[in-house]
Amino acid sequence: MSQVTALIGLGNPGAEYDTTRHNAGFWLVDVIARSAHTELRPEKKFLGLYAKARVGDHELHLLNPTTFMNRSGASVAALTQFFKLAPENLLVAHDELDLPPGQARYKTGGGHGGHNGLRDIISALGNQKQFHRLRIGIGHPGEARQVTHYVLGRPGKDEQAAIDHVLNECEATLPLVLDGDWAKAMNRLHSVK
Repeated sequence: MSQVTALIGLGNPGAEYDTTRHNAGFWLVDVIARSAHTELRPEKKFLGLYAKARVGDHELHLLNPTTFMNRSGASVAALTQFFKLAPENLLVAHDELDLPPGQARYKTGGGHGGHNGLRDIISALGNQKQFHRLRIGIGHPGEARQVTHYVLGRPGKDEQAAIDHVLNECEATLPLVLDGDWAKAMNRLHSVK
């Protein structure tokens, strides 16, 4: 399996979205940047906030697109073209309705599952789907028509605590992913309760 060299968080730019569930991918990249003592800075050529981080023995590109969720592909494509990255070098962190808060899962390839950020990235990468995903659980409101309002809403205190806990677990398993030890990373992350 190709080595992951870029972590991309999905979310919406702007203070009004900072604390909304849809920005769970951004939150993870922020956690990794803080731990690596680096700062995400605006980078026009990548249409986002970018930093290079040292995680364990690895250099990692960090990117939070500032293009809004449904246009994330332009930012991801700009990064991959500039650094000549293959889809297999990417780990895309995003909010996941089908997992409860406090759970996260690694996944490689597959469709977009109705997630507009993933849909746009797949399209921007020429329909290549073999990038890795880190699905961060935010729970589901129960009805499809409530989804938009729900993902753009703020998690409650307990929900946020559960999400924060799993983001720390994601961070703890990231060095294993970068080492290519997916089995160990999944075993640890997928057993978080």
